[in-house]
This record gives sequence, C-alpha cells and structure tokens, in this order.
Amino acid sequence: MRMIIKAREGDLIESVDGIVFDVKGLVHPPDRVVAFIRYVPDPTGSRERDETRYSKFYNLSKRYALLKQKYPQYLVNDPVFNTLLCEVPIEDIKTHYQPAQGLQELRNKNNLDPAETAALRFTEILKEISGVKWSKLGVSGSILVRLQETASDIDLIVYGTETGYMVAETMKKLFANKDTPIKAYDLDGLRELFDFRSKDTNVSFEDFVRTDSRKVSHGKFMNKHFFIRFVKDLNEISEQYGSIIYKPEGNAKIIATIVDDSESLFTPCTYKLANVQTIEGKKTEPIEEIVSFRGRFCEQAKSGETVIAEGKLERVQQEGKRDHFRLLLGSKPSDHMILKKQLS
Repeated sequence: MRMIIKAREGDLIESVDGIVFDVKGLVHPPDRVVAFIRYVPDPTGSRERDETRYSKFYNLSKRYALLKQKYPQYLVNDPVFNTLLCEVPIEDIKTHYQPAQGLQELRNKNNLDPAETAALRFTEILKEISGVKWSKLGVSGSILVRLQETASDIDLIVYGTETGYMVAETMKKLFANKDTPIKAYDLDGLRELFDFRSKDTNVSFEDFVRTDSRKVSHGKFMNKHFFIRFVKDLNEISEQYGSIIYKPEGNAKIIATIVDDSESLFTPCTYKLANVQTIEGKKTEPIEEIVSFRGRFCEQAKSGETVIAEGKLERVQQEGKRDHFRLLLGSKPSDHMILKKQLS
C-alpha cells in the first residue's frame, strides 16, 4: 500500500538515505513531493544529529548543482510545471516533518537549547497577543529536524487565511510597541539580511530597503533573525496537480500596477495586475499576475502601487478558461520586483 503524504510549504521530508528536503508549494504529483535538497549527510558538515554530521545547502543554484552531481534521481522534468524540479518519490520518504507537530513536541520538551528556547518564546508571545490557536502555528527550518545550531534563525509557520491576517495585524502592533522584544529590522539588520540575500537576488540596497523595511514577516527576537511563513490550510487549497498546466514563454521584464495584494502575505504569493507594459522580452497578453514560491517575495508591494518586475513568463492553461500569463519570480538571481520610484 502506497503511503499517503499531504505535504505542503513549510514541511520537511527525509529520504531513506538520510537527505532532508524542504517542501515547496501546495500542489504535488500523486506519487512524488516537490521538495528541494536542504541538509545532506557529510562527515565534514557543521551540524550534527544522532552522531551523523550534515551540511546545509541554501543557495538555489548550489542545490541544483549538488542534485545534478550526486543525486540526479531526484531531478524531474515535471509535465505540469514544465520545468526541472527536485521531486522525491513517496516510497523514498522515511519521515514527514510537520511544523505544527514539531511545535507541540517543542512545548513538551525539557532542556531546550538556545535556538529552541528562542523559537518557543517567540511563538508563545505571538500566540498570547494574537489569540490564535496553537494548532494554527508551527516551527520549521533546522529546529524541526533537530539540526539547529546555537545561532540558528527562528522559522515560524502560520496556517490559514484568517489566522494569517490576524497574526499580520498583531505583528504590526508589536513592531509599533518599542517595549516588546519582537523588533522590526533597523537599517543594520536590513543590511545584514541584504548581504545574505544578495548572493542570489540582484537588487540595489536602496530598492531592498524600500520593500523589506515594511514587512511584518521578518525581524529580530533575542538577537536572532526570524521569518514567519504564512501558509494556506489544507482545506483552502483548491488546485489539484494537473488541473492547471504552466508552460514557459521565456523571460520578461514588466511594469505594472498592483490591483489586489490580498494573497501577497502567503507562500506561494500572488499579486493581481493591471496596466501591464512589457519592457523587455516577449510581448504577450494578458499578463494577469506575479507569482512566487519564495518567501522573500511576499509582502513586496501593496494594492495601488506600481512595480517593475523581472522573471519567467508562463502561459497558464486551465480547462474551461481562457489562457493567460503570469510572471514567476525566484528561479534566477536576476528575478526581482521593486517599487517604481515616484517623481517628486
């Protein structure tokens, strides 16, 4: 009997050969999980669990290079997304790590290390002030798979649309209150984040500050970076694998007005567009949305703002509906979305 796994963004999975992958997106083939290689057994690695050392891979290009060199069996030319993806067969999955369960285990655990202590305390404060249920919160990243270091970041998951908006409003209040330990990034913090991100996203520091200084999903707590990933509940996911086909149409750079940012908080994030003009690349229409599976593009722009964006142009095909196009961000360092500067 085939194991049934309902994997989604924020989960991690471990293969029978001990490789840990982070799950991407909400839509997966029936027999595989779209997930990118993250922690690999390595005698020279800096992380350790159960007497096995691991190395961490974050940069997307390095992940692909590692897969091509050592683990090509996980690379699939997906017929629905029409791109080369890392997909793990269900039968190769040994453990499915789920953030809500991981947080519950953390709450029941004694002798927490510094990274675990900070993650749990952050979550307790957020839960207490927002009033959301424990079941709607989870801890992801290295802590979920017990591969954290003392300096590890806090990776929190918030489930559900309504809960997500509640937590976002709570974060705005916390950032406005100078007496809380949960802090928005100051300029030094933004510079630190920019230096890390600029390895695979090419934008200027000025443009980065204009977008990321407004975000409620990241900041610092107990001198640690935190990132909150907002993810839809399972019953809110309507798309089934294969119900929509995505076909690449090259790269494009556009200027457009954001007309609906209601899905910009969540991963994957979506921005509905109007007044689209193609600056570079193939001129196609209608380009109706900007989409990304990477958390760094969440909260990037608000309704009514004009953006300049560059990414992969895709034709979206769904039975019973006319084709349209979307701009997908996050697969290349050149991909970006910045706010158009207003003339004073």
